[in-house]
Amino acid sequence: MKIERIEVFGVAVPLIGEYATSYQSESSQKSVVIRITDHEGRIGLGNVDPVAGYSVDSIEDTLRALRSRFAPLVIGMDSSNIHLLLQKMEAEVPGYLDAKAAIEMACVDLAARSLGLPVHTYLGGAVKDQLLFNAWVGILPPDEAASETAEWQRRGFRSAKVKVGGGIEADRDRISAIRQAVGSDFQLRIDANAGYDADTSIRLVRMLEPFNLQLFEQPVPADDLAGMKRVRCESGGIPIMADESVLDHASLIRLIQAEAADIVKVKVMKQGGLYKTRSMIATAEAAGLRCVLGHGFGLGINTMAEIMLAATSSNVMDGIECVGPLKTADDIVVAKLDLNSGSLPLPSGPGLGVTLDDDKLARYQMTPPL
Repeated sequence: MKIERIEVFGVAVPLIGEYATSYQSESSQKSVVIRITDHEGRIGLGNVDPVAGYSVDSIEDTLRALRSRFAPLVIGMDSSNIHLLLQKMEAEVPGYLDAKAAIEMACVDLAARSLGLPVHTYLGGAVKDQLLFNAWVGILPPDEAASETAEWQRRGFRSAKVKVGGGIEADRDRISAIRQAVGSDFQLRIDANAGYDADTSIRLVRMLEPFNLQLFEQPVPADDLAGMKRVRCESGGIPIMADESVLDHASLIRLIQAEAADIVKVKVMKQGGLYKTRSMIATAEAAGLRCVLGHGFGLGINTMAEIMLAATSSNVMDGIECVGPLKTADDIVVAKLDLNSGSLPLPSGPGLGVTLDDDKLARYQMTPPL
């Protein structure tokens, strides 16, 4: 499966409304899409969705790196030898985890397609036949947040992540209104996106104790493991999840050694590919930490990659967070994923089971082309 051609596209797909986090507000999903073609004309698709505040590299940096560094590096290599591809990319171009994830994803897709297998089978087999998703609620006034969460519950969702930031009293009011609207059985997660310090986060969790939270994601800055441990020790039993603090295996080991979290958030894009993410899930499991998988903004290709990976591990908690298609008004694949009921039967492939729509790829190409 010799790699013969790599096409790299930058697209901007409109979001449904505007989404606010502690980093910024977004009205479009800017993404990288790649298509790899082998010597027999078979294709594989990759997609990453760099988001300011989450990703180390901007979308512009990722596009440039893919076109000028990674594409020339892997042309002529065997797309089915993922280990050798990863080894060469690591040795020749440090960093750029998003770009590496796009290349690896496309190669895994190509290899699985050529064998007629879905990616979850190619990765060793699925342990789940139904995937449950986690809804996502931005920083909204209490009544709006409560109404939106209740609508997700009505559709069939069993859990939701609520963004916090900008003031713990407003956060408390938002969570209180949501809990009143959805009742006691619905799971609520909160995510500060590293926006608070340890003292503020501790005050917040104490204020939120009556509302039975499932977890508190990234309460402190990424490098403050001591602060995260303090929050964990003083959280009143609310599990603490690390996201921005975990990029690679070394950072995961530091987190485990610091006893700073109960749960680890992993993403194929953030971790640099399916294989690396899977190995980090295994490491977390060995250390007694559960995992949540998926990132909230993404197009259909990356979303399907995370869905298929989530299906391969019982250590990945229900309520996976790869829900980008819920937020986009369109996609660049032929059949946009329908996650509106909060669940999806295990996809059957082959490969990632998605087909690129060339017309939409052209329609949403970033202008000027990057």
